[in-house]
Amino acid sequence: MLAIFLKTLPFFALIGVGYLAGRTRFFSEEATAYLTRFVFYFALSAMLFGFAANLDVAAIFDLRFVFAYLLGTSVVWLLVAAVALARRTSREEAVFEAHTGVIGNVGFLGIPMLVLLLGADAVGPVLLVLAVDLMVFSSILTMAVTGLRAGRISAQTVGILAVGLAKNPMIVSVVLGMIWGATGLALPGPVNEFMTLLGAAATPCALFAIGASLAGRSAERVEVAAWLSFAKLVLHPAAVTAGCWLFGVTGYPAGVMIAASALPVAGNVFILAQHYRVAPQRVSTAILLSTAASVLTVTAVIALISRGGYT
Repeated sequence: MLAIFLKTLPFFALIGVGYLAGRTRFFSEEATAYLTRFVFYFALSAMLFGFAANLDVAAIFDLRFVFAYLLGTSVVWLLVAAVALARRTSREEAVFEAHTGVIGNVGFLGIPMLVLLLGADAVGPVLLVLAVDLMVFSSILTMAVTGLRAGRISAQTVGILAVGLAKNPMIVSVVLGMIWGATGLALPGPVNEFMTLLGAAATPCALFAIGASLAGRSAERVEVAAWLSFAKLVLHPAAVTAGCWLFGVTGYPAGVMIAASALPVAGNVFILAQHYRVAPQRVSTAILLSTAASVLTVTAVIALISRGGYT
């Protein structure tokens, strides 16, 4: 476990550097916002396009994998929502707590870290996890909140959802990369070098941006946030492990899926909470707590799947 911890430490150290830069105001909130935009729209998109363009989609797509992840994630989503409703929170807050309990930082943290720790073959399974998060569970969140407010789900709701997915650079870059990869053509030399150069900025900038964004968060509703962090860091990977067992997903793909499900709460959940004005402080605290705790929990999960022969 110590060896794995030492491998994950540089990633979390970069987050720590970003946090210190934000905390000391050396890096302002405005600078953090622009750095995040650079990563989201440019560097990470270039990295994802490059990965997707070199994937054999037919070889990596596995319905059993998708169903295993869907089942495990859905179980935790429903559990967290039920606990929220039992506390007599509003239905909108219950939906957001459920979303917080299952959506991990796959894009900014998971892809660069898991590819380095588990090997280049981790790209395919991680992208499948990311696709399910974005296209299924983010869609459920949007439809649920919009439907609860309007009293029904209308064609306008579906239209808003479709436009949102079409504007998401992570989805667009992966889809375009897969389309290019399906042609069987290699990327032209200058284009490939451009994508490689731009994509190389994604990992350090994304980790720094995570830390800097955490610096502006204050801890409130700590008990609830701690429960949500526990759901994300412990219950989610446990449920996904059960899903893998039920659907017969074994070996390396199962290990990557479990590791991806153990990642801390994603920062974009807070952006959505702010947009809809539903429990943003609660979500923010969960992001802070889960990211801090994941230094140990992610290391432990990767150590466990390594011992179990998943890697």
